[in-house]
Amino acid sequence: MPLPKPPTKRADMLTAEDFASQPKPVKQAKSSPRSSSAKAAPATAQPPVLELVRAASPAKVEQAPAVKPASTKTGRASAPIVADKADTLPVAAKPANGEGRTRANPSLGSSPTRRRRDVGGPAKLFVLDTNVLLHDPMSLFRFEEHDVYLPMITLEELDGHKKGMTEVARNARQVSRDLDALAADMSSRQQVDPASGIDLTKTGHVEAKGKLYFQTMGMEVQLPAGLPQGKADNQILGVVQALRSQHPGRDVVLVSKDINMRIKARALGLIAEDYFNDKTLEDGDLLYTGVLPLPADFWDKHAKGMESWQQGGITYYRVSGPMVPAFLVNQFVYLESPGATPWYGKVTEITGKTAVLRTLKDYANQKHAVWGVAARNREQNFALNLLMDPECDFVTLTGSAGTGKTLMTLAAALSQVLDERRYTEIIVTRVTVPVGEDIGFLPGTEEEKMSPWMGALDDNLEVLARGDNSAGEWGRAATNELVRSKIKIKSMNFMRGRTFLNKFLIIDEAQNLTPKQMKTLITRAGPGTKIICLGNLAQIDTPYLTEGSSGLTYAVDKFKGWPHSGHVTLARGERSRLADFASEVL
Repeated sequence: MPLPKPPTKRADMLTAEDFASQPKPVKQAKSSPRSSSAKAAPATAQPPVLELVRAASPAKVEQAPAVKPASTKTGRASAPIVADKADTLPVAAKPANGEGRTRANPSLGSSPTRRRRDVGGPAKLFVLDTNVLLHDPMSLFRFEEHDVYLPMITLEELDGHKKGMTEVARNARQVSRDLDALAADMSSRQQVDPASGIDLTKTGHVEAKGKLYFQTMGMEVQLPAGLPQGKADNQILGVVQALRSQHPGRDVVLVSKDINMRIKARALGLIAEDYFNDKTLEDGDLLYTGVLPLPADFWDKHAKGMESWQQGGITYYRVSGPMVPAFLVNQFVYLESPGATPWYGKVTEITGKTAVLRTLKDYANQKHAVWGVAARNREQNFALNLLMDPECDFVTLTGSAGTGKTLMTLAAALSQVLDERRYTEIIVTRVTVPVGEDIGFLPGTEEEKMSPWMGALDDNLEVLARGDNSAGEWGRAATNELVRSKIKIKSMNFMRGRTFLNKFLIIDEAQNLTPKQMKTLITRAGPGTKIICLGNLAQIDTPYLTEGSSGLTYAVDKFKGWPHSGHVTLARGERSRLADFASEVL
């Protein structure tokens, strides 16, 4: 239905008494094709145009521009569109049934954030703690239509963190550059209106509809005597409390990554929230697993029009039916029913309402073992199919301790580097985040410094080398020397700017990576490089990272469905009965 043209003159707000005195619109009778009287509808059936009066001078009445109301299917005419977001009806004047609510002007856009601001009242005022800016330098532009307020102590703390080569220092410098670009002409603007904020869309971030405000004067702070006045956190709490007193009709919210600061704010009766925009998922259980079980009647419901063919010893099925919309490319599907042979497949193509499924190579069979390693369960078979697939450039494996992530990845890497010569060498890296107290500086070269962090690599190489007893002691020593020559241990601190060509890159303990670090590592891949990310989301050691905000979760969610990537969540541990029981009960 086309909307009526907007008025050429700015409208004014109605008072509650004037709005109640307006005549209600008269419903038109439904026309029937058999009734001839419906063709000549009386001209008085249309509701009169609402008269808009100024709230400041009730005696002065202005006539609104004549706008032809557009009739809807129900016969009710729509109200004229109000052009400005501040010129909507006051809350007290809105009817209880929701009628009379204004629509967004098409010329101003119809984004959901704008509608929420118009309907839900004034925008919130978010006061940002320093750790939010250091955690996500783009957090200034993540609050949609709401406004952002920066206390002066926050800018002082940013200045104290800007020196150094750490990620925190880089984030502090990026925030300072963004603030400098926003406040470039702030002095000339404040001479006109000292209370005017800075539009966050000024630097091209169109998703940020709110404004940025700085603390430019002192505030009367009344905090409990037990809180030290000189501490930065307590000064920010005082600013939040003062802002709430200055803006009683507006929600003033403190945003902080510090749990203790949020607890103190709530104890003082202030609204405090965590920074949620960095979370990919609210619950780790909602993470994409890469595996989808099929119902028992799958073939019965999808048999109509199904095509099947064989190519290179692999059977393909082209199916269409109700399950196709739930499929993703490179997602594993299986069908297990009592008394029947289980069927395992993978989605290779989705075109419209049809999908192509293909059978898998059975790596559980010992004759298909990879460097002496055979799959012990269903998920391990799926993982080995991804690791050995040359068309899959990015693989993520998650699972609890002892599920075989590192062992299978290293076996697939050695098989493709030494046997198939598909890649030139293996590069292994990980985040150096200690579980307990740091033991201090480590002597030696880059690889010697990384060796204590690569104990898992040494353990798995020992397992892989133990399987060959035919060559004797000297043969095993020569094999170990050859394997070691093809494995390079690199530190993440020196990855910036590098490009890996035809390498098999293994990122261990990837759950401790931030999304920014994950992007830095993945973009190092050159032609012919395969990247494998391994991690256990239940063992995150990096501060301020959770299952929902981890870089591994971010990568799994963003890469799902891409034809050259795959993911498998390993469910069952195969390390030992002791390790399996400990992972369940501890």
